[in-house]
Amino acid sequence: MEKKMKKLTLVIAFTACISILTGCGILRDNKGEHIPRVFGATYMTRNNPYFDVLHEALEEGVEGNGDILISRDPNQDQERQNAQIMEMIEEGIEVLFLNPVDWEKVKPALEACREAGVVVINIDTVVKDTEYVVTVIETDNYQAGVLCAEEMMKQVDQAQIVIVDNPIQTSITNRVQGFLDTIEGNENYQVVYTHAGAGEFEVSADMVGEFLKKNIEFNVVLGGNDPSALGALAALQQYHREDGVLIYGIDGSPDFKAMLELGAVSGTSAQSPKTIGEVAVKKAYDYLNGIEIEPYISIEPYMITRENLSDYEVNGWQ
Repeated sequence: MEKKMKKLTLVIAFTACISILTGCGILRDNKGEHIPRVFGATYMTRNNPYFDVLHEALEEGVEGNGDILISRDPNQDQERQNAQIMEMIEEGIEVLFLNPVDWEKVKPALEACREAGVVVINIDTVVKDTEYVVTVIETDNYQAGVLCAEEMMKQVDQAQIVIVDNPIQTSITNRVQGFLDTIEGNENYQVVYTHAGAGEFEVSADMVGEFLKKNIEFNVVLGGNDPSALGALAALQQYHREDGVLIYGIDGSPDFKAMLELGAVSGTSAQSPKTIGEVAVKKAYDYLNGIEIEPYISIEPYMITRENLSDYEVNGWQ
């Protein structure tokens, strides 16, 4: 009888401990637990505030769902980006948010993602081999270039134009193409020089500095993005050549809007990295939940000039 009482006491004590631990959340029913999914993100560079804002939007959306976002910065090196994507596959990512360095040379990483069953959401800059991605989400970059050309043509009746492009980045090449198609056939608007600026401030500044030594007449600069345009501005100011030159960028960044407020630049075709990030997260979860998503999503840009700058926040992104 005494042994039975001891056994019963132990059972009651054990049951009480389990109840206390469960009530405190220390032990939980495994069926009710959320097992975090791992998402990956890679951008051509983090040497551009645009990608910081895009990353923050992705991070907020993913972590808000109780999941994990890991990221890599290849610093404009496609081989490094490919290797970093392989690393993230090894770390167990289910989804990759991809902004490629080179729209063609990223293919080995795309093939690796397909083999591993990783879902690829292509953001901001389109890859060449779109059959490897479930959707492309970007600003209408062609229209962004059109808007810059139309605004320029409102301001000047003739122009000799310098273009700071980046041939391996489709977002910039599409912007430049939109600009060129808009002025095509009008002899009053001529491109006198085009060169790659890598989409970065320092590279573009050096490129424009070298161009100025050629003593070619010009009165308009189109930067493939805002850092390119601001790099051009820095070079022009260094050589005291900024007077009478219209400078157009594409992004709508706080830095560019600050210069626009000062009258140092002419206009920017704005996009919203926050919106791109938010849409990308939503479409990723839709796809994972079996909801059909569009293969291509385009977000409209809009022109910001000194005339309408007061409608926007100078110190923030759209």
